[in-house]
Amino acid sequence: MTEPRTWTLSNIRPLRGDAVDVRIEDGLIAAIEPHTGAPAAGAVDGKGLLALPGFINAHAHVDKSWWGRGWVSYGGENTTQGRIAHERAHRDGLGIPSEDGTRTILGEFLRHGTTATRSHVDVDLGVGLRGLEHVRAAAESLGGAIDVELVAFPQDGVLRRPGVVKLLEEAAQLGVSSIGGLDPAGIDRDPVGQLDALFDIVERTGVGLDLHLHDPRELGAFQIELIAERTIAAGAQGRVNVAHGFALGDLAPGAQEELLGKVAEAGISWTTVAPVRSAPLPWRRMRELGVGIGLGTDGIRDLWNPFGDGDLLKIALQFVRVNGLRTDEDLAYAVELAGPLAAPFVHREAKGLEVGARADVVLVDALNVQDALVRTPVRELVVAGGRVVAERGELLV
Repeated sequence: MTEPRTWTLSNIRPLRGDAVDVRIEDGLIAAIEPHTGAPAAGAVDGKGLLALPGFINAHAHVDKSWWGRGWVSYGGENTTQGRIAHERAHRDGLGIPSEDGTRTILGEFLRHGTTATRSHVDVDLGVGLRGLEHVRAAAESLGGAIDVELVAFPQDGVLRRPGVVKLLEEAAQLGVSSIGGLDPAGIDRDPVGQLDALFDIVERTGVGLDLHLHDPRELGAFQIELIAERTIAAGAQGRVNVAHGFALGDLAPGAQEELLGKVAEAGISWTTVAPVRSAPLPWRRMRELGVGIGLGTDGIRDLWNPFGDGDLLKIALQFVRVNGLRTDEDLAYAVELAGPLAAPFVHREAKGLEVGARADVVLVDALNVQDALVRTPVRELVVAGGRVVAERGELLV
């Protein structure tokens, strides 16, 4: 479905307040006015549905999925290294990565209301930079409906695979927003060496750093301290993110508070997929200290796990359950984490449904935002960049 450059989405209910009509011009919200009657000629009738801002997936791996290739049974050893080895052994046989596979996953994001994502894309000696090319092409094929910010991700390690640092450098020169890292101690067994290599690229090129950290407890905490110190030394405050960072939830309260102070001072943000068996993050204290938190789907039906469907609202619900949240305020906050509060992860301003914002609107049949979260209903209509891209859960682009 193609909309004119100027059109109206009529009779929708924002998170707070009465029904409104939203005028959209050139992909942006140009005006929001009280709804007073039947939709004007040519307007799209929102039928009084609840309107949520478009979701922002702050941690994805859109290059990895086998979605659409038939069922692939889980295999390999249940460790980080075991899953890396299993993926490397089987991805070529499944045609991973590919433009078509990536487009399929981005389509799943869109039909569930995600209109922007930060995606890690594997960069290694086997695939080179090919995955980045596939992801860019897939995003372009969707006509700008979903913004995709790229992280060149060394899934197989940095130092232990000679040549990977050079690939990360090349990716930075080709315009990725960030480079990645992976368990400097647990995978490379040289935390100082890996961080030296990564921050050298960060300092010279101006890219960000988004580092996966699975190492637990004191080992993980030690690396977080190193990351904070190096971030300040490099003048990279606001450009560094820790993904997962399970160690933070493992620590005793005193050690946790001390480490959080260092994280906040360094301007480091955090992304989580709220895994069900992990220790909860101290999100309230992180919020008080201004540590940005983003939610993500991680990999979806890939060689690491058979789970996921691209619905970030379900991840917000999982965050609520992992942290034992129940109040209306906390439930609404979880949905904000999946939306406007995640804007910095894709270099957007934190705007919701307001004049001047990109016209990303998700309509659901729900009483309020809390009801939408706990039921995760079908997305009745998804508007992305001013275009209707999905209706009744079906993709239109």
